[in-house]
Amino acid sequence: MSATKHKRTLLKISGEALTGENEWGIDLTTLSNIARQVKQVVDMGVEIGIVVGGGNIWRGTTAEAGGMDRATADYAGMLGTVINALALQDALEKEGVTTRMQSAIPIQAVAEPYIRRRAIRHLEKGRVVLIAAGTGNPYMTTDTAAALRAIELGAEVLLMGKNRVDGVYDADPLKNPEAKKFDKLSARDALNLRLEVMDSTALYLCMENMLPIIVFDLQTPGNIVRAVAGEPIGTLISPDL
Repeated sequence: MSATKHKRTLLKISGEALTGENEWGIDLTTLSNIARQVKQVVDMGVEIGIVVGGGNIWRGTTAEAGGMDRATADYAGMLGTVINALALQDALEKEGVTTRMQSAIPIQAVAEPYIRRRAIRHLEKGRVVLIAAGTGNPYMTTDTAAALRAIELGAEVLLMGKNRVDGVYDADPLKNPEAKKFDKLSARDALNLRLEVMDSTALYLCMENMLPIIVFDLQTPGNIVRAVAGEPIGTLISPDL
């Protein structure tokens, strides 16, 4: 069993990270790989909540650019995160992991409402808490939801699992082979340099509440366990002011 550095963590999984090698949708092999890693983390005694994005199914900003009302488009995106959370819940339970799913918008047939104290109690009992529908508000990204929930739930670190990108770069490494990777970075520098790590609201929340962020490639086997164990992977974003 690996040693753990972080007792309670919040993992943000981008919707794109669920596509595997595809351009959209959910790749079941990728889903199973993530579920197995999360089981390892649970077996290590770590309490873990998971916020899931929905960009593999729907992107509100893209729909808005096509003429759709932004608030309506964002609500549709929230439903996309619910689909992803349900799929991940199924994969986790197939691995024998006890889960609870909570949604920021009421969907009583498939999820509990998001209630902070109830979520904390689930974590204390060793259950994985899947948090869907972002913050429940339009104009707010799931990155912001992840930062907010991590702070609310008392997580020691926010893990940002990306799709085929192994950290934070000064340019898009998928388009620019000369892009430079940062091993360590302050949240303030990430904001000042306008690096596309997460939206500025999420970064400010983490910085003001002294929450470190680890950005890493979710597709590399074992990376979730390595991040929880405190191994130097991806990019560490320090909240130092």
